[in-house]
Amino acid sequence: MNISLLAASVLVLAVLGFFIGRKRAVRAVHGNFAELNSLPAHHGTYVAVWCGLPAAIILVIGAFLSDTIIEAFLINSLPTAQDLSEGELGLLVNDIKNLAIGDIVAREVDPGLQAAANRYSALQTTTFMSLVVVTLVVAIAGLLASQRFITPMFRARENVERVIRVLLIASSTLAIFTTAGIVLSLLFEALRFFNLVPFTEFLFGLEWSPQTALREDQVGSSGAFGAIPLFAGTFLITLIAMIVAAPIGLMSAIYLSEYAPYKVRSSVKPLLEILAGIPTVVYGFFAALTVAPFLRDFGTAMGLEVSSESALAAGVVMGIMIIPFVSSLSDDVINAVPQSLRDGAFALGATQSETIKQVILPAALPGIVGSIMLAISRAVGETMIVVMAAGLAANLTANPLESVTTVTVQIVTLLVGDQEFDSAKTLAAFALGLTMFCVTLSLNVIALHVVQKYREQYD
Repeated sequence: MNISLLAASVLVLAVLGFFIGRKRAVRAVHGNFAELNSLPAHHGTYVAVWCGLPAAIILVIGAFLSDTIIEAFLINSLPTAQDLSEGELGLLVNDIKNLAIGDIVAREVDPGLQAAANRYSALQTTTFMSLVVVTLVVAIAGLLASQRFITPMFRARENVERVIRVLLIASSTLAIFTTAGIVLSLLFEALRFFNLVPFTEFLFGLEWSPQTALREDQVGSSGAFGAIPLFAGTFLITLIAMIVAAPIGLMSAIYLSEYAPYKVRSSVKPLLEILAGIPTVVYGFFAALTVAPFLRDFGTAMGLEVSSESALAAGVVMGIMIIPFVSSLSDDVINAVPQSLRDGAFALGATQSETIKQVILPAALPGIVGSIMLAISRAVGETMIVVMAAGLAANLTANPLESVTTVTVQIVTLLVGDQEFDSAKTLAAFALGLTMFCVTLSLNVIALHVVQKYREQYD
């Protein structure tokens, strides 16, 4: 039995508890539902919750802590554990785990290592069987104990709703702590970077060359961490993408919601939204193999010098990718405008185009701005298309025909390789991430301000 099978067993017991609880509630009133304080389904849900929820909590905690517990027991049983450094002990434990599962080990297998591997396997079996027993006992105990409360006057619905409310609060709290953890992790590592590189040099520097020497005796660059070329490349590609996506997406939304027949709309809108489901690596291949060579050949024919990897190619393809974000959301917002506004405009003699320009679009403006801001955030965070179509060169230029790079691409580049984690080169990724977090947060605040300022309530 593995964790998945154990989870399935708990789920089966919870479903069984639901049917048992519902049947017991019906039997308690001899089929007369009017005598029940709550519906039979609420009684069944009550039994299912107390059967499955505690067991699921124990299962999750056990699954996360079992490896830590087994490793602690294993280290305590090793006679040479006290004589090894932390790194050597980690390598030894890793070899023991690999030997236990039949994988390749980095040292010669001696009787002591084999005995430790056997001990590790035995600990795994014992821990898992203990988890199975405890989980199933708790599930069965909850199933049996919760049935005692099923009476005609038992307020099962209120108890179930109380448990659901606690779960919702716990989920919200977890989401808040996760967000806070992400921000704090970025902030602490970014502060370490700013201890090595001045904040003003990072934010206002005009040269980006993060290569540094790996060792003190090695000849290498001390690095230049001016992020202006990265921000310029990011905003240039985002601007090109929005020039493509915003007009096309908005006009397609207007056509689908105001002009297109129902059959056309029901066919075209799903086809348009397929663009959002295509992997970004596919768009990257399309940009690198089709769009970039076309733009280079076309520019050469026009007497222009176009780089093989250009901001224009990446921006155009990125704009095609985010068209569904603008189109679908704007279409939903335009359709949400009350029909009475259209009828009123038509009654005053306005044409359909006048109604769209002077009534519908102003009424839908907050939602349209929100969709555009979402598309901008999506474009700012895109990586794969830029890597394959725009390159890695940090050029400070406003020429869309030259090669540029973006912040997200550099974050990926900085975290790949054998550089020390506490070096300025690696820590620069966190500074860039924190900066982009602040930028996207500012965009969301602006969008929220626009929505609140121009939002109108309709009956």
